[in-house]
Amino acid sequence: MKSFFSLIIAVLGIVACTDQKPETTPKVKYVAIEGIDSSRNPGDNFFQYVNGIWYDSVSIPETQAGVGAYRFMNYPQRLRLQNLLDSVSQLDNAKGSIEQMVGDFYASGMDTAKINREGFQPIKPILAEIQTITNVSSLMTYVALQAKQQNNSIIGFYVGPDDKNSKINIAHAYQTGLGLPNRDYYFDKNSSTDGIQKAYKEYLATLFELSGTDTKAAEKMSEKVYDIEKQIAESHRTRVELRDVKANYNKFSVKDLNEMHPNIGWSKLLNSMGAETDSVDVGQPNYYENLNELLVSIPIENWKLFMKSSTLQNYADNLSKAFVDAEFAYTKVISGQAVQKTRGEKMASAVDNMLGEALGQLYVKKYFPESAKQRMLELLDNAQKAYANRIDQLEWMTDSTKVKAKEKLFAITKKIGYPDEWRDYSSVEITHDNYFSNIISASKAQYNYNLAKLNQAVDRKEWYTTPSTVTAYYNPSANEIVFPAGILQPPYFDYEADDALNYGGIGMVIGHELTHSFDDQGAQFDKEGNVNNWWTDADYKEFNARTQAVIDLYSSFTVLDTLHINGAMTVGENTADLSGLAVAYDAFKMTEQGQDTARIDGFTPDQRFFMSLARIWRVKMKEEYLRLWIKTNSHSPPMWRVNGPLMNIPGFYEAFDIKQGDKMYLAEEERVAVW
Repeated sequence: MKSFFSLIIAVLGIVACTDQKPETTPKVKYVAIEGIDSSRNPGDNFFQYVNGIWYDSVSIPETQAGVGAYRFMNYPQRLRLQNLLDSVSQLDNAKGSIEQMVGDFYASGMDTAKINREGFQPIKPILAEIQTITNVSSLMTYVALQAKQQNNSIIGFYVGPDDKNSKINIAHAYQTGLGLPNRDYYFDKNSSTDGIQKAYKEYLATLFELSGTDTKAAEKMSEKVYDIEKQIAESHRTRVELRDVKANYNKFSVKDLNEMHPNIGWSKLLNSMGAETDSVDVGQPNYYENLNELLVSIPIENWKLFMKSSTLQNYADNLSKAFVDAEFAYTKVISGQAVQKTRGEKMASAVDNMLGEALGQLYVKKYFPESAKQRMLELLDNAQKAYANRIDQLEWMTDSTKVKAKEKLFAITKKIGYPDEWRDYSSVEITHDNYFSNIISASKAQYNYNLAKLNQAVDRKEWYTTPSTVTAYYNPSANEIVFPAGILQPPYFDYEADDALNYGGIGMVIGHELTHSFDDQGAQFDKEGNVNNWWTDADYKEFNARTQAVIDLYSSFTVLDTLHINGAMTVGENTADLSGLAVAYDAFKMTEQGQDTARIDGFTPDQRFFMSLARIWRVKMKEEYLRLWIKTNSHSPPMWRVNGPLMNIPGFYEAFDIKQGDKMYLAEEERVAVW
C-alpha cells in the first residue's frame, strides 16, 4: 500500500527590519507576456484572460495527466534529468564518482529486457517470507522487517522533530494501510468512485494472477484484501481532521502502548525495526486501536493475502512489464493519463527519489547559477520587510502579539537552490546490472538514514526535497522556507527579468511560504518550531474568524458540475495564497518599477505583476485528475489559485478597473484579508 506522508519544515535567520527603500538589481531584459486574450473581460475570469488562448490550444501529453506550470513542470524537469542521466550512464572514466552511482542506477533500470526476463523472480524471496507467517506475532515481525525496506504496510513510521521540543528527533507513527488515495474512496457513492473501486480491485486481482494464482482465486483474494482495507479505512481520519495539529500529536510511552495494543506488541515491533526509544508520537491513535483489534478478528490467512498484496503493490513498478502495465491500468482510471510515461522519464524520477542529492549536484552545476541565488535573497528580504509592515498595520491584532509575530517572521531561515552540505550515499550499493537490488539497497539506506536521527539533535541544515524538484515549502518544526533550484526558473523566476514578473511569480510563492508560518497550522508553532501558544486569546479568536472567512469563500467555488472546493481541507493553502499575493504586491511596490507607471508592451507594471501571477498557475488537466485533486490535494485547483486571491486584492481592482457587475467583483465589505 503506497502511503504518502508529507513533512513540512523551517530554520533561524535574523534580519533587521527597516523602512529604508530596498536596493534593486539592474535588469538585463524584459520578458514579453504573450497570449493575452483581449476578447475576454479580465474582471470576469482573470485566469482565462491571461491563459485562455494557451488553454484552448494546448494538448495534454498522452503520458501526463496535465500540462503547464506548477507540478506539471516536473515533466520537462524529468526530461532534463533524463538527458543528464543518459550522458553520465555512458561515461567510461567515472569509477567511484557520483556520476557512476547515478549512471549505474539509471542504466540498471533502463535494461528492461533483463527486468522483463526476470518477471517476478526478484520478489519471490519476500513473498516466501509471507508464507512462513503463522500467527499475529510472526505477522508483525514481517511488517517490521519490510518497514526497514521502506515498505510500510500497516505501520506508518518515521523519525522527525518533536512538535513540543523541536530540537530533538523522536519516533512518530501515523495511519496507513490503504491502497486507494484516502478513506473517502472506500465510502463515497457515485459513478466516479465506483469506477475507481472497480479498477483497484481488478488491479489487485491482476497482481495475484501475475504471481501465480488462477483468475477465479485471484478475484476472491482481491475482495478479501479490499474488505480488510475498508475496515482499516473506517478508523482513518479525514483530510480535514489531519489538519488539527494538536489532535495529531499524542506522545505515549512504549510501556503504555504495549498495554493499549498487546496484539501490535510495540516493544518487539520497535526492536525488530531497530528503533530504540521509550516513547512514540502516535498521530492517529484510533487507527492503532482499530488495528490492534483487527489483528485478531481477521483470520491470519487473510492477513497473509493482505501482506502479499501490499508487497506486490509496493514493488510492482520495479518488476516486469506485466506488473507495470497492471499498475498503469489502475492509474489510468484514477488520473485520466492516457499512455504510460516513457521508461527514461520513469527512471529519471526513480533516481531523483532514491539518490536525489547526488543527482542534484549534477543538476545545479548545469542549471543553477550563483547569481540566481543572490537575486532570490533580495526578493526574500524584501518580502519579509513587506510582511512586517502588514503586521504593523493589522487593526485586529494587539501590539504584544505583533511583536511576537515579527520575531517569528525574522527568525525564519531561508534555504535557496540546494543544501550547503550534500548527503553522503556511500552506504548505498549500486550495480550496473541489477535494478531490483539497487532499489532494495537505496530503500534500506533511506530507512537507516532516517532511523539514525532517532533521539538525536535536529539537523537544521537538512533538506526534505531534492534540488531539481519544482516545489517550495515551509516547515513549522524548523521555522524555515525552502526554494529548490527546480522552481527557480520561468515562469516563476528569471533572475534577469524585471521586478513585475519576478514579484508576481516567485515573489508570490515567497509570500505564500512565509504565510504558512501564520496559517491555521503554522500559527500554532512559535519561532523555535514548537507547538506553543504565542497569541492572546482575543487575537487568536480574531485570527480564527478570518480563516473561517477563507473557508467560506473557497467553499463557494464550484469546480466541476456540483463538485466544490473543500474550503476546510484547503484553508492553509488558500490563506497562504491570499496573504502571499498581498505581501508580494506590497514588496513589488517597494521597488523602483513598482513605483513607476512606464508601460511594457502596453501594460503597466501593476498589470504585468498580476499577469505574472496568472502565468505561474497556467495549468490544464484531465477531468479525472481534477476530481482526484479536489478530493486529495490541500491546494485549490490552479484557476482558483489565481481568481480566488485576486478577488480580494485592492490593487488588482485598480490595475484592471474591476467594477461591480464583473464576475470577480466582491464588495469591499465581502473581501477577505487575514494578514
